[in-house]
Amino acid sequence: MRIALGVEYDGQPFNGWQSQPDGNTVQDVLQAALSEIAQRPVSVIAAGRTDTGVHAWEQVVHFDTEAVRPLSAWVRGCNALLPKSVSVLWAQPVSEQFHARFSATARSYRYCLLNRPVRPAVQQGQVGWFHLPLELERMQAAAQCLLGEHDFSAFRAAECQAKSPVKTLYQLDIRRDGELFLFDLKANAFLHHQVRNFIGCLVYVGAGRQPVEWLADVLASRQRRFAAPTFSPAGLYLRQIDYPAALLCRGELSAAGRW
Repeated sequence: MRIALGVEYDGQPFNGWQSQPDGNTVQDVLQAALSEIAQRPVSVIAAGRTDTGVHAWEQVVHFDTEAVRPLSAWVRGCNALLPKSVSVLWAQPVSEQFHARFSATARSYRYCLLNRPVRPAVQQGQVGWFHLPLELERMQAAAQCLLGEHDFSAFRAAECQAKSPVKTLYQLDIRRDGELFLFDLKANAFLHHQVRNFIGCLVYVGAGRQPVEWLADVLASRQRRFAAPTFSPAGLYLRQIDYPAALLCRGELSAAGRW
């Protein structure tokens, strides 16, 4: 039997999603909890790997098991065993054709950036931070060049394992809510560090350090060395993974709206 799960987590206590020798990853703690419920080893496959400090409102994973358990066991049972920073939101049986990573048609992220002179305390680790004033209109104008299908090599980490740097960016919306700038992005897939490298460049433009037209030049260069430094992971959230309805029909399973 193949089971899909929606998983929420705070990335601060972990060394990212992917399993590591020291066991301090989201994948490790989730697999340990599922294995306890199944009473046999369980290995999960996720829609995408998140870095250290990156959060998820709805990561999607799947696993195969011969253990017959009510769906509530995979949710409430696992949550009783997981650390407080990780929570299973829902569980659903799926066909063997469903694959958390390869069946996904799109991924959505949000970056939350606090823009004020002093660093955050209550929201520490939950938001990115930039101390100089940012101009919303400049960032919105610069972002337009990134929409559509492009070779995003200029925003790709050196250790990225993607087979191709060509991705399609469907959405890059930027709005301001008080002291927060909210960046909403959606693409068929993202390169390693792509979102955080976008944010770094947009902050350069918003602060007046580079002109609006500079971002298009960086994109066209296909050279990582011309872009801004990778921005902090603190404000980055994996928001949602899209699938064909025939493979995963969420209904009311999907995570609630977020700030």
